[in-house]
Amino acid sequence: MHALIDWPLADRRRITGVLTDIDDTLTTDGAITPEALAALGALKAAGLQVMAITGRPVGWSEPFAQAWPVDAIAAENGAVVLLPSKNSYLRIPGSHNLLSKLYRQDEATRQHNLAKMQKVAQRVLREVSGAVLAQDSAGRETDMAIDHSEFAHLDPDRIAQTVQIMRSEGMTATVSSIHINGWFGSHNKLEGARWMVRELFGRNLDDEMDRWAYVGDSTNDQLMFEAFNNSVGVANVRRFEAQLSHPPRYITQGERGAGFAEVAAALLAARAG
Repeated sequence: MHALIDWPLADRRRITGVLTDIDDTLTTDGAITPEALAALGALKAAGLQVMAITGRPVGWSEPFAQAWPVDAIAAENGAVVLLPSKNSYLRIPGSHNLLSKLYRQDEATRQHNLAKMQKVAQRVLREVSGAVLAQDSAGRETDMAIDHSEFAHLDPDRIAQTVQIMRSEGMTATVSSIHINGWFGSHNKLEGARWMVRELFGRNLDDEMDRWAYVGDSTNDQLMFEAFNNSVGVANVRRFEAQLSHPPRYITQGERGAGFAEVAAALLAARAG
């Protein structure tokens, strides 16, 4: 991983869009930092397209898709996209703004997978000592999450055991900075990013990879770190460095929201220069 200062000016000048993780990339202790929120706004004001991709559930993501200066949020590792729309059927309580939800899977598939996930969840809770469902589980529609570092703690062996159980049941499983996520389907953060760019802008992300930057912090960002030449890890990614087969190309000095603000400043300085 190279220091962010080594990010070439020519590469930064080509960037027209930013994709970012949320937990421990924009947030600290579950809340977005003021400097990260300001950085999102500055990127949007400068004309960049800004989208977030998270393992967090739909219910948790809805108010942020409404309030943050982003074009869209892909929740549940790319299974659902939330975006502002005048033709929405989803209204956030207490708000006049509307959001629409786009799903990767049809309703029948989601219901079938939900029943299977509930059985897998019970197996994990039975077999993994100390395992508990993530506290945001009520808002999940397409995946399940086991808490390993948010309000509970699982050591590496029990995290690995949980991942093994999920995969033995035919699920995709990834580990974020706080949760172990499992779901049925081939979608992931990279496929979610491709889907958002196609649905929102009518373009093929693979044709313009050098015009996008990705910012993340953990092992479930590896696909993105590998796919994007302009990939950046906020400093707390070092927590997972030994587990990253594909680390980010660049790393910030600051952790979490402060690190994201560094990335935004580097991009805005390139546009101004």
